[in-house]
Amino acid sequence: MKKPSRGRTAKKNPKAKSAAAGDVRIIGGQFKRRIVSFIEADGLRPTPDRLRETLFNWLLADIHGARVLDSCAGSGVLGFEALSRGAAHTTFIEVNTAQSNMLRQSAEQLRLDTAAYTVITGTAEEVLSQHQPIEHPFDIVFIDPPYAQDLWQPILSTLITNALIDQSTLIYLEADKDLTPQLEQLEEQLNENRDAQLETTQQMICFECVKQTKVGQVVAGLYRLSPS
Repeated sequence: MKKPSRGRTAKKNPKAKSAAAGDVRIIGGQFKRRIVSFIEADGLRPTPDRLRETLFNWLLADIHGARVLDSCAGSGVLGFEALSRGAAHTTFIEVNTAQSNMLRQSAEQLRLDTAAYTVITGTAEEVLSQHQPIEHPFDIVFIDPPYAQDLWQPILSTLITNALIDQSTLIYLEADKDLTPQLEQLEEQLNENRDAQLETTQQMICFECVKQTKVGQVVAGLYRLSPS
């Protein structure tokens, strides 16, 4: 960044100002009340404070030391909130390059240790299929894509297929409708192909709903894989 010439008033960078369309506040933990910013993009809407508070109350006994995936990161507030509350590491995946850069800026502003987070630019399905950013299953996974695109199904399928989650993983899903019928369909699809997809186990895939709530039109639930 260039320093202003002596005796002149520094000019604001209009591009920097217009890049950020909104801010969202971290509501708990060591970064409580700190702000992260996000750009204007289709479908990018941070999880509301009330719902976020409910989610992290659900995760209270599991968040400390957890390996977290924020699969459609957007503002990244779920992943940053997890780190604020004691998670060991968050992997952020964000398809929008500008917002991906914003995530890195937010991490720097929070003065996070670089060992505590990874930001990957790309679609969650492609990143998790090709790059597999961790060696062991995630402890907690946030799947909160733009509602209209129903991306949670291929993301969840990819996580299972690549053994990036197991029966101990807590999976957060957020949508604008009840996901139970679609989860049942996904179970059927995965079980039909489990011999080809899951080389290490012959167990049937079954989703267990641990917690569920509805805030306005938003339906949110915490799930895990369970033995059939």
